[in-house]
Amino acid sequence: MRLGVLDVGSNTIHLQVMDAHPGARPTPATNYKVELRLTEYLDSSGAISAEGILLLHKAIGESVAHARENETDEILAFATSAVRDAKNGTAIIAEINEKHGIELEILEGDEEATMTFLAVRRWLGWSAGKLLVLDIGGGSLEVAAGVDENPEATLSLPLGAARLTREFLSGDPYSSKSLKSLEKHVEESLSKSLPKILKSHDANHFVATSKTFRTLARITANWYGDNPKFLEKDSLEKAIPRLAEMTDKGRAELPGVSISRARQIVAGAVVAFSVMDYLDVSEVEICPWALREGIVLRRLDWLSN
Repeated sequence: MRLGVLDVGSNTIHLQVMDAHPGARPTPATNYKVELRLTEYLDSSGAISAEGILLLHKAIGESVAHARENETDEILAFATSAVRDAKNGTAIIAEINEKHGIELEILEGDEEATMTFLAVRRWLGWSAGKLLVLDIGGGSLEVAAGVDENPEATLSLPLGAARLTREFLSGDPYSSKSLKSLEKHVEESLSKSLPKILKSHDANHFVATSKTFRTLARITANWYGDNPKFLEKDSLEKAIPRLAEMTDKGRAELPGVSISRARQIVAGAVVAFSVMDYLDVSEVEICPWALREGIVLRRLDWLSN
């Protein structure tokens, strides 16, 4: 069957169409992506503005049309932190479902971490042992750990790269004062919120997913000769001040950094380093499967029962 996964995220509206059936590896068929940074359309009350809602409807309409043009059997649609945290998120979901004929659902942070963990487990297999999985999106950070397909512990914090850039970083290049303020906020958030079960995770395989981690791995590989399939904490620590001293234009010229990602990669690097440091992780393996693959795998599991 052909499944479409519509991910309404903080940075992009991303449709991934996959050919899949129970017991087989999902195979990407086509995708459609619209960059729409919803956190930039929040008003003073925390609601998505009228302009943001219009752009969101347009992006979803185009994505649904693409799915139907490619004869998708089912669209699995979900929204993550930007819509989840918006004051008018519930009303927006209702409007979207009525107008576009889909069943867009809000995915809670713990569910997001659980689905991502499932994807990583299926990708790496049982021989990977106990996993610790990290994921940084535009709006939130997810952490999960466990030995099975469902994690023993999960955590979701509002430490996404786009959110933190908007709330803390200023200047081009960023001012040292705003960078220090961001670093302090991330450290305090992790210190206050990370439960003991994750702090003492005793995992033996450390994995990261998401565009943020992939981009950071490419940057450090280019600068320090690291393996781009891994992200080293020591290299990341050296990279952060170097990235912060660059302008948006300069960062956009780095390998693997798009113009749209150039502004938020510094915040993403700060979160990545802080969570790795706090969890005493020196290196993470970059996994190509993440949340969208987890959604498909969970759906296939349900269909096979």
